[in-house]
Amino acid sequence: VQLVESGGGWVQPGGSLNLTCVVSGLDFGRMYMYWYRQPLGKERELVARITAPGPTKWIEDPVKGRFTVSRDNDKNSLYLHMNKLEVDDTAVYYCKTAQYWGQGTQVTVSS
Repeated sequence: VQLVESGGGWVQPGGSLNLTCVVSGLDFGRMYMYWYRQPLGKERELVARITAPGPTKWIEDPVKGRFTVSRDNDKNSLYLHMNKLEVDDTAVYYCKTAQYWGQGTQVTVSS
């Protein structure tokens, strides 16, 4: 099983980034997927969730209205679209399903 995130980088406040997580070794179309993030020195926190059928999506309050989550089951891919980024969004972003985690991708928001 592999989860591989990409799309992180540096962006100025107010900017946008799109993260991708490609999953292999699982029946992706049946999996409930999550995005988490972990700022330096802080706990890992949930950012977004998306079900398999439907899909139904949840965005956590700190990023609601700025981030959206989506998936493409044909591409075994999970996405996090991040707009109006703030300095406090700086973190390593991880995708997760069941007990499996990706390696993370760094997002840095600074001027």
